[in-house]
Amino acid sequence: RLIQNLLKETIMRATEELNRPWCLSVFEDNSGVIEFDDRFAVCFKVETHNHPSALEPFGGASTGVGGVIRDILGTGLGAKPVASTDIFCFAPPDLPAPTVPPGVLHPRRIMKGVVSGVKDYGNKMGIPTVNGAVLFDERFVGNPLVYCGSVGLIPKDKVAKRVAAGMRIVLVGGRTGRDGIHGATFSSLALTTESEGIFSTAVQIGDPITEKKLLDALLLARDQGLFCAVTDCGAGGLSSAVGEMGAGAGGARVFLERVPLKYAGLTPAEIWISESQERMVLAVSAEKVEPLAALFSRHGVDATEIGEFTGTGMLELLHGGTTAGSLKIGFLHDGVPKVLRPARWVSPRVEEPAVPPAGDLTDWLLRLLGRWETCSKEWIIRQYDHEVQGGSSLKPLVGVSRQGPSDAAAVRPRLDSSRAVILANGINFRYGDLDPYWMAVLALEEALRQVIAVGGSLDRVAVLDNFCWGDPTRPEVLGSLVRAAQGCYDAAKAFGVPFISGKDSLHNEYRAGEKVIPIPGTLLISAIGVAPDVSRLISMDAKRPGSRLYLVGATKPELGGSSYYAAMGLLGASVPRVDLAAAPALLKALSSAIGRGLVASAHDCSEGGLGVAAAEMAFAGGLGLTLDLREAPRPSALDREDFILFSESATRFLLEVPEEKGADLEKGLAGFPLGRIGRFQTEPVFEVIGLKGKPVLKGTLQAFREAWERPFKDW
Repeated sequence: RLIQNLLKETIMRATEELNRPWCLSVFEDNSGVIEFDDRFAVCFKVETHNHPSALEPFGGASTGVGGVIRDILGTGLGAKPVASTDIFCFAPPDLPAPTVPPGVLHPRRIMKGVVSGVKDYGNKMGIPTVNGAVLFDERFVGNPLVYCGSVGLIPKDKVAKRVAAGMRIVLVGGRTGRDGIHGATFSSLALTTESEGIFSTAVQIGDPITEKKLLDALLLARDQGLFCAVTDCGAGGLSSAVGEMGAGAGGARVFLERVPLKYAGLTPAEIWISESQERMVLAVSAEKVEPLAALFSRHGVDATEIGEFTGTGMLELLHGGTTAGSLKIGFLHDGVPKVLRPARWVSPRVEEPAVPPAGDLTDWLLRLLGRWETCSKEWIIRQYDHEVQGGSSLKPLVGVSRQGPSDAAAVRPRLDSSRAVILANGINFRYGDLDPYWMAVLALEEALRQVIAVGGSLDRVAVLDNFCWGDPTRPEVLGSLVRAAQGCYDAAKAFGVPFISGKDSLHNEYRAGEKVIPIPGTLLISAIGVAPDVSRLISMDAKRPGSRLYLVGATKPELGGSSYYAAMGLLGASVPRVDLAAAPALLKALSSAIGRGLVASAHDCSEGGLGVAAAEMAFAGGLGLTLDLREAPRPSALDREDFILFSESATRFLLEVPEEKGADLEKGLAGFPLGRIGRFQTEPVFEVIGLKGKPVLKGTLQAFREAWERPFKDW
């Protein structure tokens, strides 16, 4: 069939059909905006900065953070950034050096540089980094993925912006140099062994102190009504910022010689397309230019009038009295012809591997806990300030001595209110190796599952999409992208959650001569929800000896793309599937049970399945646990203990329930697959009873915790 516009026919279509009244601005500003309370809204945006981070990891990641923060500042009339998220995909850091392609930095160096870049910018800006994930695969060796997200708080009466003919164009923030030139072009090409030499100047140079001063001045100017519209200079620099705003006014005239420069010698073209950081463009009424410039000057920030918005229908560029460019504004936005590309997706011919049944599963659980993807990311988390601004309520690490991985983060953007923002994400590219449709559905479902696990609800949850794919000119690559987008539509409609913003990044490949290393198509779904009362949220760590452990949701023989198979070097065929008819009802019922105080702690089953999730709950709370696999809800044909323990079937949760509340929980979840599979105890031992009534796994909490902490412990 012919798809006229993939985004509009899937992602945006779901939002339009759901038509949620609390969605205040979607797909039209620098970030998506939803209602927070009677006076305020929250906005959310996630960007990618993949190619720059491959060439210069520190600079690429830091300017990725700076850029997405400016998206928040450029939303409406400016929002205050209150939280950041980051998600990375790297090649394994222990990859043997001889296997790294020529011209590529070793993944260990890339990872350390990226983490340092995020830390440097976020910490200096005074914005807490509260949520994220890290994934690994050798296919990311030449092209890592760096997703940077930011959340902002904005008064509801500042969400709308206005640009009109006669308003002045004012450039504020940093100065313009040659750094970042052709950054947008660079991001749309495959990386090669020559990229570093050709595009070395395409990586922007960040300055978080300048952006912090810009942030403070901009929000003051907003509250004083000194400007009518704002946007950031991101990809394309002034060309995109002025070009976008000029459409609303019907034209713009820019005097390029007025643009403050870092140094002399830039050509008009370089000034126009430079992506130097920490710059924003404002639409300002003529009579307010002077007081606005004075306010910015008091904060040590440049504010320069560089032109005006016109009603001529033209975008005009002047330099020293000479016309440097002239283009119809309508052509700039609508003049590019559509390209017709073939897209084809064929289900891969894979078979379920013949894996001999495992005996003692203790070593397997230790191995899964110590995988790069599953293990503790404390080394990263402790470098980020997640406490600044004082609103971080549900931390990245929770439990005894902060030893457990939180399912989601919760932040109070207003300290005079008990309302909180919940942030979560879903991502697993291995499912896409089997079927991009189910990868998309599972990513969205996982993000929602994590919101529910901490006590949130589906009443006011919105999601963002970030597609990172290979070369879309190849029909099979574009076909997989189409199939993933269809999965997004179906899942959003089934769960009733709208998309409010997104960002795609294509051509993520590395070419060394004739060899091409494409990344696996990777979809990140980020979720933002509003919780009315932060005190009613829960964490994943076990709380009390004697509590019962329930498993809600059916475990099926779905190990395709699982960590268990990946640890064996296998892919499998049985990708997990979400029952889109039943899953939303289960999430709502569980949300109600948690809201009624029936659940002391909850943890979703994702990578590593039931086994990893149960071990994490136990050592996070410092409580022993005995599991009985005979009580796990499952089809009768599933008779392998390793599959029950490590299957990654979707829509499953582990719930710690006090003994006296078990009957109420069972009543509240009647009709859903539910099993009372364990009990917490003071003895620090984790044990699993198999289908024959005998232990198939046993070890101390310390052993499992040490396996989880070991990979990054000495970094």
